[in-house]
Amino acid sequence: MSSTLVEHEAAAKAPRPVTTGTPSPRRSRRLSWGRITPYLLILPAIVFELLVHVVPMVVGVWMSFIQLTQFYITNWLSAPFVGFGNFQIALDFQNPLGAQLARSFGVTLAFTILTVGSSWLFGMAASIVLQRSFRGRGFLRTLFLIPYAIPAYAGIITWKFIFQRDTGLLNELLVDNLHLTDTAPFWLIGDNAFWSLVIVSVWQQWPFAFLMTMAGMQGIPEELYEAAAIDGASVWQQMRHITLGLMRPINSVLLLLLFLWTFREFNTPFVLFGARPADSANLLVVNIYQSSFIQWNFGLGAAMSVLLMLFLILVAALWAVWNRKVRRDA
Repeated sequence: MSSTLVEHEAAAKAPRPVTTGTPSPRRSRRLSWGRITPYLLILPAIVFELLVHVVPMVVGVWMSFIQLTQFYITNWLSAPFVGFGNFQIALDFQNPLGAQLARSFGVTLAFTILTVGSSWLFGMAASIVLQRSFRGRGFLRTLFLIPYAIPAYAGIITWKFIFQRDTGLLNELLVDNLHLTDTAPFWLIGDNAFWSLVIVSVWQQWPFAFLMTMAGMQGIPEELYEAAAIDGASVWQQMRHITLGLMRPINSVLLLLLFLWTFREFNTPFVLFGARPADSANLLVVNIYQSSFIQWNFGLGAAMSVLLMLFLILVAALWAVWNRKVRRDA
């Protein structure tokens, strides 16, 4: 009996084997797969991002430094390197190409400001009107979103028929029905082309502004308006301090997106006027298209595209600085 106790005490006091903490091969394999699985899942997105955005952007930047014209289009590698020569031509406002680029930039800036401002104003007004529940609100919401749901080309072609001088619905309304003018005006050429472009663009984009602002207003508690009304605040004061105040973050992002989208607009002027629109509607992206695919100067067109990209990056950077300052001061 005593010998048995001694053996148990000796076994209890004996040092236990030290485990190194090294997992088994099966556990190690399981952990390694768990670590790389997220990267494998995002790998297709990274590859497509590189192929669709990064690689074309790098190629476009490289094209801006070479003299890629119709004489070298079959063999890009033989195109001579000109450095910043294409940028100097684009920014030299004394030559016709530079002057045309500057004029297109001014037209695009005016077009963007009018389109973005009008789209935001109409969208915000519609959201305020439809904020409170009433009979028929769902129908009006659906009706207002129709321009956003219609395919862009179908909507623009419809507007092109409306703006026709002889058979267009607009001139028939103005001349034949309302008798506001004796002669049918031209809407797709001359100075009126600019206003036609603005009308079509606002018609396309204001439903998106309406959708964004309407979604943002759903998060404003109704009790704030009731408390403000009890305190004697007018409707304008409620809209200014409550609606616009709480909607400031959403409106800032919305205006940035609309500005970036509108400034590089190509589909609307190209479908509405063709490859050679009037000077009043010759936007910057259409001018780049003309330099690249009509004049066959892809190097100059690439340089203009790089300048456009740098300008939009500058706008986004200034917006980020302003937005950070506003948040810090709030």
